[in-house]
Amino acid sequence: MSTLPPCPKCASTFTYEDGNLLICPECAHEWSPASAQDADAADDTATDDNVIHDSQGNILQDGDTITVIKDLKLKGSSKVIKMGTKVKNIRLVGGDHDIDCKIDGIGPMSLKSEFVKKA
Repeated sequence: MSTLPPCPKCASTFTYEDGNLLICPECAHEWSPASAQDADAADDTATDDNVIHDSQGNILQDGDTITVIKDLKLKGSSKVIKMGTKVKNIRLVGGDHDIDCKIDGIGPMSLKSEFVKKA
């Protein structure tokens, strides 16, 4: 019996093979055995859980300047954040809306990183 590596995402030992992929039944993470070896080599670098990317795949950091890539309607208000609005000095937080910022003319706001790009 071969021993399969634990899940790189949740460290579960209940992984199984499906074709050429390894699958974790607990978190439904799928990966190839070759990528597991690459992940072991890159374990010293930052983990994907703590890194937030913009819509184009650039890594965002606290204090960056971003640009909104589409019009965003504000719930409970008639205001709209227009496409192309620049936002300076962002702060990254966990959760669904992972960017906290202050937008001129609107005020404090939480944005999703999928609707912005790094300026």
